[in-house]
Amino acid sequence: MGEAQALAAREPSESEIRLVIGASSAGTIFEWYDFFIYGTLAGLIGAAFFPSDNATLEVLLVWAGFAVGFGFRPLGAILFGFLGDRLGRKYTFLVTVTLMGIATAGVGLVPTADSIGIAAPIVVLFLRILQGLALGGEYGGAAVYVAEHAPPEKRGFYTSFIQASVVGGFVLSIVVVLACQLLIPPEAFKAWGWRLPFLLSLILLGISLWMRLKLSESPVFQAMKEAGEMAGNPFIESFTYPGNKKRIFVALFGITGVLTTIWYTAFFSGMSFLKGPMRMDDQVVNLVLLVSGLVAMSFYVFVGRWSDRVGRKKPIIVGALASLVLLFPIFWGLGTLANPGLRQAAAEAPVAVVGTQCSFDAFAEEQATACGRLLQDLTALGVPYTVAASTSADGESVAITVGTERFDLAVTQPQGQRAAVQSYLEARGYSFAKQVPPFVNIIGIVALLLALGLLSALTYGSVAALLSEMFPPQIRYSSMSIPYHIGAGYLGGFLPLIATYIVASTGDVYAGLWYTWAVVAFGAVVAWWGLPDGPPEDFADD
Repeated sequence: MGEAQALAAREPSESEIRLVIGASSAGTIFEWYDFFIYGTLAGLIGAAFFPSDNATLEVLLVWAGFAVGFGFRPLGAILFGFLGDRLGRKYTFLVTVTLMGIATAGVGLVPTADSIGIAAPIVVLFLRILQGLALGGEYGGAAVYVAEHAPPEKRGFYTSFIQASVVGGFVLSIVVVLACQLLIPPEAFKAWGWRLPFLLSLILLGISLWMRLKLSESPVFQAMKEAGEMAGNPFIESFTYPGNKKRIFVALFGITGVLTTIWYTAFFSGMSFLKGPMRMDDQVVNLVLLVSGLVAMSFYVFVGRWSDRVGRKKPIIVGALASLVLLFPIFWGLGTLANPGLRQAAAEAPVAVVGTQCSFDAFAEEQATACGRLLQDLTALGVPYTVAASTSADGESVAITVGTERFDLAVTQPQGQRAAVQSYLEARGYSFAKQVPPFVNIIGIVALLLALGLLSALTYGSVAALLSEMFPPQIRYSSMSIPYHIGAGYLGGFLPLIATYIVASTGDVYAGLWYTWAVVAFGAVVAWWGLPDGPPEDFADD
């Protein structure tokens, strides 16, 4: 029995469809909330579990912990994809949401590194691994479950709520953090209050389980089971089914590579860029991300509905090409609006570093050379710089030049160097205080974040429907989950870490965007070549 016939024979009522979409979307929001709360509280996570005298290393360790969770998503996709194709969609994503809720609450209970030493980051990383495994099974389960309940002409629209729910998890994490900061004094929040958003996941887990237990199994899965058309080994068959290798390649690079790098650049890179080198007030950043995220959720639904009419390929290609053109200008605009004084100071008083052995190891606890320590200080301060060629007359000296002025540093006395550098630069127009931009600038920042949200929606809004239509139903959970989570886990999950390292290594706060640009450029070529043209269709062998 084909999918259309199976759906017609067991066509769910309107109330059942609403329950399917509501329960699946709510569970997805809660599960992504659990995953994103780590990134939203990145600064406090670093101080609690990855303390370091090298501020850049501390940030990199936090994002490395973030990436570890993503790195295990493909394994979760294999494990839960196998279970989803063999045992059913419903019970598999009940397991994933339970595992995620328990692991997230565990992060809120881990003592700090000051209390238990190296055991603290080890336990946190283990819990991040559990979160990654759970998330590897969640998205495929929710997307397939909704897609297999949806009539073909509304599949993009119905599944777009799953895509919007990913943003909803990010928005919920910001709402909870803002609420806790409002109710808890700043010092108390820094000391222990940051743990509450993690512990709240237990309440969200209860709500999600209550909603999902009301659901029945997918009609397509039930029909396959009754007809005896189940896959023997979904993982192996995902790579041996005729034409599937090409489909997996396209799903990995042409779909997931594009959507995931744009998504994390729009939301996480946007957040860390504004809070970090642009020095915007943390609360203001959270508020602008909250507003832009809430509005942007509607974009995903619009794109999903649009794809039901024009096909799945067109929005993705449009979004990818637009991202290549607009990515750098949008971030230049964010920098100008968020901290115009820094942009002006960098233009009028550009910083150059003069010294020998001028290399900065972002992963070193302590830099090997005096010039390396200076680059570390400038990176921590968020000051763009260039490295000037030293001459023999410079000897072992290390200096900053601002315009025609030169400021020599004591090579043998690194203590207090950062304070001296900061004081020197402040006297020449640089400001390192937290910024609250004028209201009109904040409106402009929201508009630019919405532009990033639209680029993300174009490349993401129709993806659940597209991936469901690309693969045969008997191995669909595995076949769509594996490339999706390899792409999202490695190309997207490592983006904050890679982009931060590129910025730290070059001294250019915009240089990390080249990683996104390169992945999207390659993905756009693959999508153009590999995605089907024309209106959406149910799976059919090539």
